[in-house]
Formats: sequence, C-alpha cells, structure tokens
Amino acid sequence: MKIAVERLGVVQFEPTWRAMQARTRERGAEDRDELWLLEHPPVYTLGLAGKPGHVLDPGNIPVVRTDRGGQVTYHGPGQIVAYVLLDLRRLGYGVKELVRRLEQGIIDTLAGFGVAAARRSGMPGVYVGEAKIAAVGLRVSRGCTYHGIALNVDMDLKPFEGINPCGYAGLATTSMAALGVRDSIDAVQKRLETRLLAALAAHC
Repeated sequence: MKIAVERLGVVQFEPTWRAMQARTRERGAEDRDELWLLEHPPVYTLGLAGKPGHVLDPGNIPVVRTDRGGQVTYHGPGQIVAYVLLDLRRLGYGVKELVRRLEQGIIDTLAGFGVAAARRSGMPGVYVGEAKIAAVGLRVSRGCTYHGIALNVDMDLKPFEGINPCGYAGLATTSMAALGVRDSIDAVQKRLETRLLAALAAHC
C-alpha cells in the first residue's frame, strides 16, 4: 500500500502529537499509512522512560513528556521531523527493522549532499563522526507506529547544550549546515521524502 505524504510546515509539537495519537487510535486495517514532514518551534521532548535529570538547563524552552521511546531531545526551526504512521503488520517488518530503515533513509539523504553518515552500535540515530545529526524515537500501539525521526538541517544547535542529548552526557550534535551543506531546507525535505519512502517500502 502506498504511503501518503503530509507536508505540514511549522507546527506546534503537542497538537501534532495528539493528532498522531488520535489517528493511530482510530485507524482501521484498511486505512492508509502516512509520512508527516514538518518543523516544530523550540521544544524539548522527554520519552516515556526519560529521566528528568537529563534536562540540564531548559531556560524558556518548554519541556513536554511524551509517549515515545528514548530519552530527551530538542526540536526547533531548521530541523526536519518525519513522523511515520504505519501499520507494521501490513508492511511485514518489526520495530527494529523500522528503525534501521528510518536511519538508512537519513544516511542515503545525507550521502546525496556529500555527507558521509553512519549508525553507532547501541545508540539509535545517525552520526557524522562522533556527532549526532539525527535522532529517532517511536511509539507502537496495536501494531501501528507514530513519532519518528528528526534531521538537523540548518538550526541553532545551542539548545542541545541544555540537555544530555538522547540521555548521553556530553554527546556532540551537528547539522548539515555546520558540515558545509548550503542547500535549502525545502531541497533537503524533498530528498528526504524520496529516500524515506524508498527505505520504508523496500522488500525485506
């Protein structure tokens, strides 16, 4: 089944999260899978089992406790967030494979802009050298997923200093712009959309 794409622009985190919950709660076996592409205003999000101690100095940035996996991360303008509302039973693969596919979509996107990125064992997400450039966190309910992955394109990285990113003290973060990529966020989003759709739909 084809994955429908929703391009939402800049939207607040909490209403978007609640919309994902409702969409997942109400969906039936024949409802379409969806990929939501968007940006959020500044917000820290803390995963279901996230430790508040990983939020060091939030300043005036709101902290929202969510129902995804993982610890704490930051979302802000200049970061592309891709939420995946998928029926894994229909797609025929599990959560670990979904994470691998999301990571691969990011790795393939970055390669197209001349950035060599990779996974790190035991640390979900995508890295360039020792620095994290994309974070992943998911929720599964009745075999269906929501939340997703976030790619740092051209954003202020300073708010990451207010947390232990993904629960790792001192973890460096980077962005495509910091690595010399000058393409617009729209251009990156179009490439990411193509790469993610290909990764999600590929045969196991």
